Amino acid sequence: MVLDALLFALLGISVYTDLKHKKIYNIVLLPAVVVAIFLNFYFLGIRGGLESLKGMLLGALLLILPFALGGMGGGDVKLMAVVGAFKGPAFVWNAFIFSAVAGGILALAAMVAEGKVLCRLRAVFLTLFSLLGFIPRGLDLLDSGKKSSPSLPYGIAIAAGTLMAYLWGR
Repeated sequence: MVLDALLFALLGISVYTDLKHKKIYNIVLLPAVVVAIFLNFYFLGIRGGLESLKGMLLGALLLILPFALGGMGGGDVKLMAVVGAFKGPAFVWNAFIFSAVAGGILALAAMVAEGKVLCRLRAVFLTLFSLLGFIPRGLDLLDSGKKSSPSLPYGIAIAAGTLMAYLWGR
């Protein structure tokens, strides 16, 4: 279908720009969301257009908290909203879940490649122990001298999650 072809073209462009420039550009996303809503109205009538709008809103809402907390960029939020505009709320929910799984796999792969798996596991366990009130004395939980890991281009996870939702989400 036309909508699917356009969505996967958009995802390809977004993955490319996210990898190359660490950005997903509004100049790509804004026309895509307009086209998605218009085509859903055109092909599926009022009901399809409303589903497109609901999908867009849900897609944005699902990632707004991680964005507000600094965990991802605005382009990622808008990309998920565009996925929702193309495919509707039920699909964007599945794409969100699959994207979270894909993002976790990518993060784990990045940690393995950087040799930081044990360091991260140690941080998780220390955080859990500190939440339970068992804080080891003389230990710097913040590790302020270490550099943070490079950010992952989450557009890749969104594209992979969308593909997985397309293949297995029904």
